[in-house]
Amino acid sequence: MPRGLALLLVAATWAVASPADRCNKALCASDVSKCLLQEVCQCEANQAGCPCCQECAFCLGNLWESCCECVGLCDERPASAPRSAQRSSMHNLTSPVPSLFRALMAISDNDPPVGWSILTLPVEEELRQNHADTSHLLLGPHTGLASPDAEGLNATAPPCQAIFFNECLSMSRCRAACQSVGAWRYRWFHNACCQCLGPDCRGYGGARAQCSNCRE
Repeated sequence: MPRGLALLLVAATWAVASPADRCNKALCASDVSKCLLQEVCQCEANQAGCPCCQECAFCLGNLWESCCECVGLCDERPASAPRSAQRSSMHNLTSPVPSLFRALMAISDNDPPVGWSILTLPVEEELRQNHADTSHLLLGPHTGLASPDAEGLNATAPPCQAIFFNECLSMSRCRAACQSVGAWRYRWFHNACCQCLGPDCRGYGGARAQCSNCRE
């Protein structure tokens, strides 16, 4: 089937079947149709998690928060659902450059950076706050965090350093920006705040979105 015809059929099917009460079809139609055609938003979110939300959020970018209703992936538990800044997607980067990241941190010690801020956390505190923040919905192919009192942690371990970009970024721009500074992980909050994690982070960096010009 020609791609143009397939896209038209997907769009027509979605327009009929998508939730009508909170879905902004005028805003979301084109992007949602594209993501459905790529089959990256076709799963169900439940208490156990959301197996396709990482890829769907990547596909929708800044429209995730506005358009997740159209694909039925918004959290439907209003009593406990975290705000967009309390939801994030985590992903490892394929080619981290620890020396570049550490060099940028060293330069920033003497010359305050323009365009981002730096968060420094002792590793124990980094792990503890992520364990304690049970209201945060973390999506993506992440693995379990180590316990804050896990063997191997000690007072001399280097702290976790992370970059928060001041401005809002789409998920794809966040990934590219973190790749450019040599980070090994990025954490994209669903209010479009972007965090890049340095090589000494053991967990998922800061558990709160701290982008100065990108807040709910």
